[in-house]
Amino acid sequence: MQLLTTFATFVALGTLGSCQSITKVSGFKDGPTSLGMYVYVPKKLTAPAPIIVAIHHCQGSAQAYSTESHYMPLADSHGFILIYPNSRSSGGCFDVASTASLSHNGGGDSQTIANMVKYAVANYGGDANRTFVTGTSSGAMMTNVMVGAYPDVFKAGSAYSGVPDGCFFVSGATATQDPPGWSNACANGQVTKTAEEWGNLVRSYYPDYTGPRPRMQIWHGTSDNTLHYPNYQEMMKQWSNVLKLTTSKNTANTPQSGYTQTIYGDGTAATAELVGYSAQGVGHTVPVHESMDLAFFGIA
Repeated sequence: MQLLTTFATFVALGTLGSCQSITKVSGFKDGPTSLGMYVYVPKKLTAPAPIIVAIHHCQGSAQAYSTESHYMPLADSHGFILIYPNSRSSGGCFDVASTASLSHNGGGDSQTIANMVKYAVANYGGDANRTFVTGTSSGAMMTNVMVGAYPDVFKAGSAYSGVPDGCFFVSGATATQDPPGWSNACANGQVTKTAEEWGNLVRSYYPDYTGPRPRMQIWHGTSDNTLHYPNYQEMMKQWSNVLKLTTSKNTANTPQSGYTQTIYGDGTAATAELVGYSAQGVGHTVPVHESMDLAFFGIA
């Protein structure tokens, strides 16, 4: 995983949004795991406001990811709340390997992140009906987990260089072990399933859920040597099955040279239920395309 320099600037909640920096929410205690919750709330905010959860990669942090990605200026322009979960592990990774995290209300990192959304709705004027999640690498893996286990919380996700929901499962892994469980076979792109098998995994993590499923946007580089490229097709197979989509259309050099866009089902890049971007020659990780995320989320 890439190594980033951690940068942190803290401001009081009373002046939050006066400059582009995040603050730790000391009042958030609703684990069940001890992730830190950091937020960015623009000064000019009309409630109820959309919420975007942005999840960092291994060897990263909420503070570093808030500056590495560039969502904060867009939050000022478009009036949405940002939540940056901060990993509790020494390596900065999130737990996507345990049954606790993979399952709805299972007691893992995913439940803690879902509780952060509820906290933002209750305390910052967030809109529970316009909540989205994105992330890079470990954060992308957790993005897939979040939309799989909490389709009642999130409306859409955008995953940068991740793996399918459930691919990283490690038997015996726990929600609190440090470092979290790691699956070499999944990371190396050696775990393959049919679309239905992947879809059944997602459905098994919240078996009582019968409502609509979140829309998904997937990004992956063909030269990814950390979470290898075969994971891209496995993710596309998984979410096409979950979303009950059977037809797709490819467009070369979109949104830029070397990227191939795949749209499943009907709609445009901003409105379709499933959109993928295969980035030729790009390694780990695909650069964040913030404005495209907002368009996909229906915020801009």
